[in-house]
Amino acid sequence: MDLKGKTALITGGGSGVGAAIARAYAAAGVRVAIVGRRRAALEAVAASAAAPLIIACADIADRAAVAALVTDLESQLGGIDILVNCAGANIKARSMAELAPEDWDALLATNATGAYNVMRAVLPAMRTRGSGLIISIASVAALRPGPLSGPAYAASKAALIALTRAVGNEERPHGIRTTCISPGEIDTPLLDTRPTPVDAAHRASMMQPEDIAAAALFVAALPPRALVPEIVMMPSSQGYA
Repeated sequence: MDLKGKTALITGGGSGVGAAIARAYAAAGVRVAIVGRRRAALEAVAASAAAPLIIACADIADRAAVAALVTDLESQLGGIDILVNCAGANIKARSMAELAPEDWDALLATNATGAYNVMRAVLPAMRTRGSGLIISIASVAALRPGPLSGPAYAASKAALIALTRAVGNEERPHGIRTTCISPGEIDTPLLDTRPTPVDAAHRASMMQPEDIAAAALFVAALPPRALVPEIVMMPSSQGYA
């Protein structure tokens, strides 16, 4: 399906996977708005894209700010056809023994509740239009929790998967489709929050943000008759473990 003229809102668009998806969509002719908390990072992504991007600073955990932002972006874009939930965070003190309550709250607020806030804001117009696509970037940590990701991150991404699937089931009669993409290790700035630094050789064996962007572009380019509920992606060096 030709994506020219379609519109997309991408959260977490200032770096990593969100930035790669924004560039891939822009190159395909999609009108893209990227949202993040750091304007300088958003501006850098916009400068690297093949077409102009709309940038908007917001904390998606702030429900009122998200509602106002989506209203403004829908006016600028003429509606939002595609939402990509890509904003995500993790912390260094990940184990249950050291996990602070405020860190638990912060991760759930960004990784799960933030996605809910944006979905809730875009869905009414999608229902009225009778079409829409929501892609959520989750993690294999939600499917196979372990010490590498920590319980808070795994739980927040599992919540994101459940939310996205449930919304897809409810909204399918309105022409709205949802997809979860659950990647394994990716070489992104999120690695900087790992308790143990990741060396160059390990990074080189990981997937790149552009790999996830290719999957998000594939899903967006499918015709409305095709539904992809879930994609799991792993580095070939990591395999299926």
